[in-house]
Amino acid sequence: MKMKKKVSIPEAPLGSTGKPIPLVGFGTAQFPFGAATEVVKESVVHAIEVGYRHFDTAAIYQSEQPLGEAIAEALRLGPIKSRNELFITSKLWLGHAHRQLVLPALQTSLKNLGLEYIDLYLIHFPGSLKPGTGFPFNKEDIVPLDYEAVWEAMEECQNLGLTKSIGVSNFACKKLERLLATAKIPPAVNQVELNPVWQQKKLRDFCQEKGIHITAYSPLGAKGTRWGTNRVMECQVLKEIANARGKSVAQVIFSFF
Repeated sequence: MKMKKKVSIPEAPLGSTGKPIPLVGFGTAQFPFGAATEVVKESVVHAIEVGYRHFDTAAIYQSEQPLGEAIAEALRLGPIKSRNELFITSKLWLGHAHRQLVLPALQTSLKNLGLEYIDLYLIHFPGSLKPGTGFPFNKEDIVPLDYEAVWEAMEECQNLGLTKSIGVSNFACKKLERLLATAKIPPAVNQVELNPVWQQKKLRDFCQEKGIHITAYSPLGAKGTRWGTNRVMECQVLKEIANARGKSVAQVIFSFF
């Protein structure tokens, strides 16, 4: 039997309570959401076998359950001996971004994953929808986000031990400032779209100043998604750098981070 080559992934410290976050993660979003759950499960098992330890999901992706099944399978097969070897991130959907719905939403995610806790729980977007609204949604479903109340509920989730760290996703500087003004526990992470073509220097500088770890999604672009383009992987400048260095475009992109 041919052995899979295992990779070693560096980590970064994450706040005072959370364990280190692996700097390369494996996303589980498939669009349309929930369309390929068996593929997600098989892909995650393989990813664990070759050394991935950070897995990213979200309630709206409908990939929490297959991710949880993959974790159970990996524990059974042996590439990991304990759930504690993994770093699991999930996200609060906008339809649950209300004070009274945050804790139940996380509890549902934990049930889907078959886990007692996750390592990082994020507010998916700096916005809110009418309670229970899913995806897709209409303009009239959008309601103001109560930053203070929702973040208090996120803090409660961490204090209860259901998540080791809390953070946000898709937050710009002004929205982070608004959250930080009342937060007792500052966000450990801000997960945003980031790549050499969309560098977000102002946001990166702000987060560094505030001690907020930046996680980049779609570092290679988002080909094949509803919102994505090929402009990262097809960037002529990146291709020229890759050719000059004898590397792939993807390797050049990851060296940016």
